[in-house]
Amino acid sequence: MLKPFPHLFSPIRLRNCTLRNRIVFGAHTANMAEDGVPGDRHVAYYAERAIGGAGMIVVEPMPVHPAAVLTRGNFRPCDDSVIPHFKRVADAIKANGAVAIQQLYHVGAHGDSDNSYHPHWSPSGLPSYHDSDGSHAMSEAEIWETIESFVQAARRCKEAGFDGVEVWAAYLGLVDQFWTPWSNRREDDWGGSIENRTRVSREIMTRIRATCGPDFIIGLAISDEPDHDVALSRDELAKIVGLHDHLGLVDYVTCGSGSYLDFHKLMPTFVYPEKLGVDLAAAIKQVVKKALVIAESHIRTPDNAETVLGEGAADLVSIVRGQIADPHLARKANEGRAEDIRGCISCNQMCWGRRSRDYWISCLINPSAGREFEWGGDRFTRAERAKKVLVVGGGPAGLEAARVAAERGHKVVLAEAGSKLGGNFLLAGLQPRRAQILDLLAWYERQLENLQVDVRLNSYVDACDVPEFAADVVIIATGSYSPETGFQKAMPGVAVLPGIERGNVFSVEAVMARQARPGNRVLLLDEGGGWRGGGTAWKLAEEGHEVTLLSPDPFIAKELQRTTADVPLRRSLAKLGVKWLLEVSVVEWHGNGATLLDHNTGEERFVEGDGLVLATTNMPTTWLADEMRASGIPFLLIGDCAGPRQAPYAFYEGRKAALGL
Repeated sequence: MLKPFPHLFSPIRLRNCTLRNRIVFGAHTANMAEDGVPGDRHVAYYAERAIGGAGMIVVEPMPVHPAAVLTRGNFRPCDDSVIPHFKRVADAIKANGAVAIQQLYHVGAHGDSDNSYHPHWSPSGLPSYHDSDGSHAMSEAEIWETIESFVQAARRCKEAGFDGVEVWAAYLGLVDQFWTPWSNRREDDWGGSIENRTRVSREIMTRIRATCGPDFIIGLAISDEPDHDVALSRDELAKIVGLHDHLGLVDYVTCGSGSYLDFHKLMPTFVYPEKLGVDLAAAIKQVVKKALVIAESHIRTPDNAETVLGEGAADLVSIVRGQIADPHLARKANEGRAEDIRGCISCNQMCWGRRSRDYWISCLINPSAGREFEWGGDRFTRAERAKKVLVVGGGPAGLEAARVAAERGHKVVLAEAGSKLGGNFLLAGLQPRRAQILDLLAWYERQLENLQVDVRLNSYVDACDVPEFAADVVIIATGSYSPETGFQKAMPGVAVLPGIERGNVFSVEAVMARQARPGNRVLLLDEGGGWRGGGTAWKLAEEGHEVTLLSPDPFIAKELQRTTADVPLRRSLAKLGVKWLLEVSVVEWHGNGATLLDHNTGEERFVEGDGLVLATTNMPTTWLADEMRASGIPFLLIGDCAGPRQAPYAFYEGRKAALGL
């Protein structure tokens, strides 16, 4: 019998270590440190991915110098007190069969003064692209101080038991700033020729080798930015990496995408093509003679990874968000159970989205991410006593509650009033480029079938029906609905939109479910600033409607800014001819258009439209809960029916409820 994914699961030698497979859990800012050191949350997070079968784990970047501190959850720089805490992380990774690396970084001009309270340092004093601050050109002494800080950070990693370090030269950070002529305008020995511009990285890596010894792994992380001509081209990056490889300074090179010039490609959402880092990896693979090459960026699945390796574009593949979503991706793939992998939906909502707000990261579809130390990882212990569980509602909260309850040995009935599982999340999956949501719902269907959950579609449950199920526990997950009032948060004194009775006013749910025909000229009021409104506008525009987005916010897709999806969405909408009016609300609907209020000037204007589509805040569907409460029947209330929110909290409450049974 042929082994699944033969390239992916072939061992490979990296300096003095043998990796059990080619799957890397690459560096990313989990932001979980407390008081500058990793604790139980951090240790369990990385241990779970090692238990799950990753061949190598690159722990999140250590800011090597006070000028490099970027987040509240960063590690303490320049402080040996971190060593015993790092040791816990390294030991947990290695004890579970993975090679342990830690990334070292310095952001240069792109610091965060709110966290660092330190001036930004850079080669030539250019502005930050992270915030509104500037930087100053480093003195010779500051350059040497920074080099030494990299070396001492590597020493701490070695003393903590890590197998190596990865020097961060990606995203136009400090090392990349020295490499790039646009950001390095120096006329001394640190600028000008390629030898001078690479002097910082060569000194760092040479000195790490001298300090940490011949068996210590030294990696290099790079990325490309083909949409900005001031960034290094792939050919220029290949020449620089080739120089380091020729000198024997580097053991592996990780190839990603994007930079501070275009932040949206760093962790690309579903609006981008997959396998973004592969072209750069293939270019680097052509020039290196000694170093291994890792392809990174939007490689979500074992199938993606096997293709990359089979084409010879890389030696290893970094799957980050895919292993956040399912930490056991490697083990399942190796066991021939790829269909059991819970696939990342590339939303960035709880990984980059939480990190962008300076919280520790989690995952929309895997609420155990970041809670492994509390919930026992992404593995479930059997309940002491099997119970009969009735789950009413087959949206995200109900699906997760039913799945986890069944995993724990309970006998579960899932009753869904509709003809398909998914609730409003299913409608989101029908928006452009969001079919990964449909893949996730198909995964749930397979899991529920394998777990012998009794799924009953077209099954409307009243309180009087509940006793017939003879359930020990009733979990209500009936979701939310769009109120047909037109109430807008920006106009709190108006309970019902004047003119709504004239008709041709629809919810986004009705539009996505094809229960409504909004006409050719569509006005779409988006008070949420997320995919609910923006994705529906995209869908309507693709179908040929003339769409005008109306928003009380100063820019479209405000809530998607945290996921780096707002700019790509606006670009897609603009290409389809979607127009938008900002900082406005609807004063009255006339049946053939709307009177809008400009919140800046107080002026009103009429805009023509055949239909008005509302993406306003939903209301909880509580009819069943109200009936059961009145009947004295106990129940658990989870998901949007407890309070309409975004999808992560529905998955979270579904899992939490099932773990508590």
